[in-house]
Amino acid sequence: MTAKLSHDSISQVRLHREALTEIVAEIVGGAIAPGDRLPNETGVAERFDVSRGVARECLRALEERGLVTVRHGSATTVRPREEWDLFDPDILAAGLAGPAAAKILGDYLECRRIVEIAAAGLAAERATSAQVAGLADRLAEMVEAVERLKGREQERAYHLADVAFHRSLIEATGNLPLASLVRRIDDALLAARYPLARPAYRRQRAIPEHAAILRAVEAHDADAARAAMEAHLATVERYLQEHARRLARAA
Repeated sequence: MTAKLSHDSISQVRLHREALTEIVAEIVGGAIAPGDRLPNETGVAERFDVSRGVARECLRALEERGLVTVRHGSATTVRPREEWDLFDPDILAAGLAGPAAAKILGDYLECRRIVEIAAAGLAAERATSAQVAGLADRLAEMVEAVERLKGREQERAYHLADVAFHRSLIEATGNLPLASLVRRIDDALLAARYPLARPAYRRQRAIPEHAAILRAVEAHDADAARAAMEAHLATVERYLQEHARRLARAA
């Protein structure tokens, strides 16, 4: 009985995820516009051949992401785009699957530039010796991934170490609200990093750029830290432009 319940539970989660992903894609992609009404939970249940409970959870998940307003006993209405939770990974993934992918990535990169260049300077001013050592450990993990791993295993290990490096840098500012904000950006962008990955250039670009940031923080040189972060994000921006050109050719 336990195994049966477990199987049923997994099946319900899968159905919920499939229905949610499809509706999010329709809203973000513009097939369902702000102000449009969604079916009620009975209509969602019939469309996706799921229980009303699964349909109810799906509508609740859309509401939690800021995509819709659910009025019980009335209509479920799509909210204006500016009210969506744009840091939600499902919303970002749906956007990146559409024609506006390059514009969306550019907007998120602009967020990083605004936040992380200034944060690098603060980290250089405030980092403790333990925090500098933590940054060095994260850089060592990036190097190890490049030198010892291949293919998907390298991609996963490298990206996790890369995200950890940037998070450690933000934490070194000592500003907890800033750390929370950047964590949301990183969680949203983790999947989006892969189209911008350039494994062939990590030894000559990414690793030296991160090493320059580390050296500046270790020397408590705020100007050098900001310049090093700006140079690194400029490289990422070039990769984004290349990605945008590939998308345009594919279209």
